[in-house]
Amino acid sequence: MTFILKGKARKLLYEPSSVIVVLTGKLGDIVCCTPVLRAIRKNLPNTRIIVAGTPNLIRPLLADSGLVDDYINLEKRGAIRRIKDYNANAAFIIGPSFTPAALLYVSGIPLVVSPKVVGGFSPSETRPYKILRYFIKTFSYRMGEYAPRERLRCLELIGIMSEDTKKHLSFSRQALEKINRFFMGNKIDIDKDFIVGISPSAGNKIKEWPEKRFAKIADYLIEKYEAKVVLIGGDNDAQKVQNVINSSKNSIVILNTQGKFNIDELKAVISKFSLFISVDTGPIYIAEAFNVSTIDITGPIDEREQSPISDKNIVVVPRYRKRPELFVLNARYYNASEALKQTESITVEMVTDAINKLYQLIKK
Repeated sequence: MTFILKGKARKLLYEPSSVIVVLTGKLGDIVCCTPVLRAIRKNLPNTRIIVAGTPNLIRPLLADSGLVDDYINLEKRGAIRRIKDYNANAAFIIGPSFTPAALLYVSGIPLVVSPKVVGGFSPSETRPYKILRYFIKTFSYRMGEYAPRERLRCLELIGIMSEDTKKHLSFSRQALEKINRFFMGNKIDIDKDFIVGISPSAGNKIKEWPEKRFAKIADYLIEKYEAKVVLIGGDNDAQKVQNVINSSKNSIVILNTQGKFNIDELKAVISKFSLFISVDTGPIYIAEAFNVSTIDITGPIDEREQSPISDKNIVVVPRYRKRPELFVLNARYYNASEALKQTESITVEMVTDAINKLYQLIKK
């Protein structure tokens, strides 16, 4: 009944004074959405950008980037009233999600844009969401293609055509000062030392590489390249990080920073790495945003969709994998035994080969 009364939120306009952008997904997904914010800022410098998403993650992650004017929490009661207060002309939902799309539509925003998945299946495209799509504007989001580029398609409806998928982040002066003190206190020269960050956690057990293999990687880096190895991890990663240290022959020189940095400081410390190694998880996209070389151990992830891509970013993919099990828009339904097999099929030698290739480039 609401849909009939409200009509359709499909009014095209090319210079909105205020837009709401809903960022869906976890840390890495949000970093990979920053090209959308950058394209709006670049092409519509006078447009106010309000970002919605997970409040305790998005605000510190995007702080100091210059890409956001304000934040809105759609999860608390009274969301419709808060949306109306911004008087936005357009709203963009980056990933399929019924609740934010419905809230923005009911709030009376003239143009609401949300994706229509093609070439694959996403469990986020629920039946209510598919019904709602008839009352808003949609853009085609092609599964199996590079997600940061696919997301930019939402802006074509307001005349912004962009191919620029560079990620954009920054950090505070206070965070930089703390990180500089951290490196100085551990006798690490940011300008001269080969500093390698390693994250042994992924936030999803099916993607996680064995800690003993990460320990072997750390030993290889220390013994062959005299690298300064820094382990990072969140509050829930203590055991995984400790397992790496316990399995290493060089545990005495490995720096354990698990739980020591907030998001602002995490951005700053990652920006100073020479190389970052992890499975496909959020911090690797922070590294990409700061032009840090990366090695992405993909396992069951579709490496075409989001993994960092350039000469200084190497993706390690299972050699004999027929098809990936996990996708950006579908990490819920998969063959668990096959996904685990794909993760464990990546050997230590495959990763050390990638290290050797990148080291020469980094030293240049």
